[in-house]
Amino acid sequence: MNAPMLPNPELKGPIAWMTRNRVTPNLIMIVLLFGGLYFAATIKQEVFPEFELDIVTVTVPYPGSSPEEVEQGIILVVEEAIRGLEGIKEITATASEGAGTVTAELLEGADQQKVYQDIKQEIDRITTFPEDAEEPEVSLVVHRHEVLDIQVYGQVSEWVLRELAEQVRDSLLQDQGITQVELEGVRDYEVQVLLRQETLRTYGLTLQDIANKIRASSIELPGGHIETSGGEVLLRVTERRDWAREFAAIPVITAPDGSIVTLADIAEVKDDFAEEDQEAFFNGQRAIGVCVYRVGDQTPIGVSQAARKAMTRIEAQLPAGVHWGIRRDQAEVYRQRLELLLTNASFGLILVMCLLGLFLEFKLAFWVMMGIPISFIGSFLFLPSMDVTINMMSMFAFIIALGIVVDDAIVVGENVYEYRNRGMSYFQAAVQGAKDVAMPVGFSILTNVVAFLPLYFVPGVIGKIWKVIPIVVITVFLISWLEATLILPVHLAHARRRSTNRAAAFLHDRQQAF
Repeated sequence: MNAPMLPNPELKGPIAWMTRNRVTPNLIMIVLLFGGLYFAATIKQEVFPEFELDIVTVTVPYPGSSPEEVEQGIILVVEEAIRGLEGIKEITATASEGAGTVTAELLEGADQQKVYQDIKQEIDRITTFPEDAEEPEVSLVVHRHEVLDIQVYGQVSEWVLRELAEQVRDSLLQDQGITQVELEGVRDYEVQVLLRQETLRTYGLTLQDIANKIRASSIELPGGHIETSGGEVLLRVTERRDWAREFAAIPVITAPDGSIVTLADIAEVKDDFAEEDQEAFFNGQRAIGVCVYRVGDQTPIGVSQAARKAMTRIEAQLPAGVHWGIRRDQAEVYRQRLELLLTNASFGLILVMCLLGLFLEFKLAFWVMMGIPISFIGSFLFLPSMDVTINMMSMFAFIIALGIVVDDAIVVGENVYEYRNRGMSYFQAAVQGAKDVAMPVGFSILTNVVAFLPLYFVPGVIGKIWKVIPIVVITVFLISWLEATLILPVHLAHARRRSTNRAAAFLHDRQQAF
């Protein structure tokens, strides 16, 4: 029986050249591994991808009004003013009791600051708002990166709890690892002036008279400047009042004999909080949230550790009956996703090494297994330039790619092993084996690329979140294509048929026996 005819390998082309000149593919592998490790250590880490929301909101308080009145007096007026502005994609509005909110979603790629300024100018020109409506608030919505939600709670008054929460916030900001901290679930400070109708009649006053006195005595305005020989002197009226004791001293009536009736003489003036129908509780007790955010190059895990360490120090300063707890820690979610990725990668490496080592050979299995770290670590060379960070979405993309990326190297390695068993030299088997499956492997990679590419073009805010997935997956796929067709054959071509190491030879014999 004649032996099967072996194909005559054409030792030409990029695969043959790379296999013959092993320095080049080895240099590429080293650059991918060590360069990727360097950039992986410096790449930004965050819980979710950083993106701009492209949303401008206009809020107009209208105390005492019904939703119907808000719609007629606020919503329709604002919509009419900003509808024709360039750069606005969609306008939505909400009319609620006592306030109206109009949200403008901007076109993708529009200049946020320009559209924001255009909207603000149009709102400032409106003169038909109801007389009782307050000043409109125009804001560009910013996506902040919350890491930790700390709750300060206890059986104390709201005023005491607010002061303690502010002390906690200030103490956290003194830590070098924490930059941004804000309070959550707090009511705004408010100075209440309570008047009796009989008192107003006694002094011949009206509520409008009192309001005018307070308004005129609580201002902070620039007053121009005076040119002098010594330079320019700026003038400013600084009569701003913030607390009840300051408002209580406002003179309301000045008699001809010089006696003064202050606001405290005719009214009850006290510091309080704005009336709201919301209260925050934690573990059944009144609570105030202290939110810690990640800023710049800070990492979620680093900010969380710094905040936890600082809180153990601050805890000693809290009075008896006041405690703190963590309601939400995004760093834990981040850490769990990272551990899942590393665990899956470890199991993938072990499975590839063990199974291929049993059915093919251990050296071949090792170099096939190396396709996983080369592809994943090498991707970090390119991801920072595409504004991709280590976050929940990019790690999810790595997990997706993990189950696909090694298949191409297995196909190449198995085909090379087949030609070895037919009697070819290692060099010829590597070249011929890789060339035979180069086109199928290429179309397999391109098919996966095309499958994930539509996610890159999803519009809106959702698209900004999901576009990370195709960038990561496609980058890993393309590097794995490079590794399987140009780097892997080199390592399979220059291996030795029989190892001089006794342990390796023993394992090889046992594998062949299996």
